[in-house]
Amino acid sequence: MPDFDWGVVWYAAPYLAQGAVVTLEISICALALGTLVGLVCGLLSVSDMAVPKAIVRGYVYFVRGTPALVQIFLVYFALPRIGFELSPFASGVVALAFNSGGFISEIVRAGLQSIDAGQTEASLSIGMTNRQSVLFILLPQSLRRITPPLTNEVITLVKSSSLLSVISITELTRSAQLIIAERFTPFELYAELAVFYLVVISVLAWFSEFVEKKLA
Repeated sequence: MPDFDWGVVWYAAPYLAQGAVVTLEISICALALGTLVGLVCGLLSVSDMAVPKAIVRGYVYFVRGTPALVQIFLVYFALPRIGFELSPFASGVVALAFNSGGFISEIVRAGLQSIDAGQTEASLSIGMTNRQSVLFILLPQSLRRITPPLTNEVITLVKSSSLLSVISITELTRSAQLIIAERFTPFELYAELAVFYLVVISVLAWFSEFVEKKLA
């Protein structure tokens, strides 16, 4: 490949590595917040409280029905209009957590509802409340079932973090775009960017398989 500029590849590598660190920082923070939101919403969606269930249903409907990029714009541009001034990093975390939380909520709900109804009836028959039944009987048993889709959501979240380049967060994709604007070598930089993402996602995929085997 005589036209391939290896020099710019080596030049960009440390900058892309720094961007990859920012990507992982945002993804970890968003995953922690999104998992908390998704777990709470998932539990509420199988509760007997009508109003919270309706709110969760509307939240999930909005998340699934609108693009993640639009949700990022809403968080970044709309929240300051109502008095919530967030940095680009915090806006990125909130936007990704908001998006991921909706999908994790559905994963948790499906996992809880996949447990045989007889177990709920048995727990209620020995005096447990519906809340206790969900927390101590259904949720522990559903962990093995929700792990595969949950790990897939983690991978999706990391890939979705590339959208944060539109709000000037210098994550992995934005780092590549800045060097492209400087060196005018899009092919080399986007090829290198793909390799960086492939390495990160491969590590996450290996870790998810490891966790699934442990739970099995």
